[in-house]
Amino acid sequence: MPRADRDAAVADEIGDPDLLAGDPDQRSLTGRRAHTDGRMSSEWRGPGQRAGARAPGSSGASWAIRRLFPLIATAGLILIGMIVTTVVEPRLFGGTAWTLPDDLWGTLVAARRLVHLNLGGLYTQPTGLVTFPGGAVILAPIAAVGDAAGLSFTPQGAGNPQPALWLVAGPYMIAISCVALFAADALAERLRVSRPKRALLMLASTAVLWSVSVEWGHPEDAVAMGLVLYAILALSEGRPARCAWLAGLAVAVQPLVLLVLPIMVAVVEPRRLAGFLARIAAPSAMLLGAAAAANWSATYRAVTSQPNWPSIDHPTPWTPLAPHLAGGTVAGGPSRAIAILLACGCAVVVRTRLSGARGTSRWSEAVLRDFLWWAAVCLALRSVFEPVMVAYYLWPALAVALIAAAWSWRGLLPTAALAVAVSFGAQSGWRSAWGWWGLMLAGLALTLFFARARGRTLRLPRAPGALPVPPGLS
Repeated sequence: MPRADRDAAVADEIGDPDLLAGDPDQRSLTGRRAHTDGRMSSEWRGPGQRAGARAPGSSGASWAIRRLFPLIATAGLILIGMIVTTVVEPRLFGGTAWTLPDDLWGTLVAARRLVHLNLGGLYTQPTGLVTFPGGAVILAPIAAVGDAAGLSFTPQGAGNPQPALWLVAGPYMIAISCVALFAADALAERLRVSRPKRALLMLASTAVLWSVSVEWGHPEDAVAMGLVLYAILALSEGRPARCAWLAGLAVAVQPLVLLVLPIMVAVVEPRRLAGFLARIAAPSAMLLGAAAAANWSATYRAVTSQPNWPSIDHPTPWTPLAPHLAGGTVAGGPSRAIAILLACGCAVVVRTRLSGARGTSRWSEAVLRDFLWWAAVCLALRSVFEPVMVAYYLWPALAVALIAAAWSWRGLLPTAALAVAVSFGAQSGWRSAWGWWGLMLAGLALTLFFARARGRTLRLPRAPGALPVPPGLS
């Protein structure tokens, strides 16, 4: 069959007009295999391509060129974030106090205590720390700078309306949060997403990152997600050891990524499983062990109960069923355990669907795309069962859904629009247990729906040794 007719037939089967529109990342699907590190497999290459030819968009390009979009996004987010918090919003609200993320200050105090080797104080007031110690470790460098410069770590208040520490902590916090953007772009490159789509992906990803970084001040969530996305990339390239170490560091920073681990385990070869799990557990065990040895009761109470405030944040229908703690707080730990159990159920499905990925050196693009979508579903489970919601809890699932949708305009455009709308809509002060929560879940479900790679099963000729597309994937 002539190449043009063949590509037209494939485009018709997928239902993706990008194939016929000349998208270089979608043409000639019948003659290529997923690449790794910018290089295309010699086992499966397009007509007329030499073995070892580089993939489009990465031929001889420097790292700065390949990561141009996240570099621009990082600089823009820092600049806009600092201007908005110190100039725009104070004038908008008619005051002189800067509008800063309150949650950041407690973690900065914890980081300062870590710098001074006061491990017993990590989980005592006023830190309010409930994540693993890695959340304080990532802020230790800027805490050391602030300490050396003699800057006050006193939280913002009437006597401290414009904390000078924000001028150094703010840019640093935003910058490390942007590791999630670099990971997203690396995965998009691995999926052979075209540069125009990567530009839109980066724009939407930066917009939704605003909530977790600038608005709420939780860089630990963004750093952990960036690490786990790089872990998924390593797993897709046949590097389970590297994947395990990256995932272990992610858990040590923010254990919310435990929701993704079951589906990772599902595609690891059984003979590698013991070492895989040991590497994942090592960083958290080391950090938590040190904190627990210094102050067992405070560490155990903070890490296991995961307290939250329904009178301040958004209550959900699960709030009355959650264990009630002192000070009007409720425990989020039990509900998060339920979400992890359901993520294990997702792992059973992934194990069946992606059985062809186990034991292979690298995944096809279809396998990686499907895995990312299931990762987004697992991360969304937290929002379904959380007794008290905060707006940025929605971000991890939205961020991964955007990457999974980036392969086609038909998926990326509605997913990007919905993700941004949900992210900014979640900042609403509406506190209806059913109303706000139900609306956010509906938006999250729609985002996942459009991110799903839909269409009939794509059956393409396979070169010897190439990774097959599992049944049911498109």
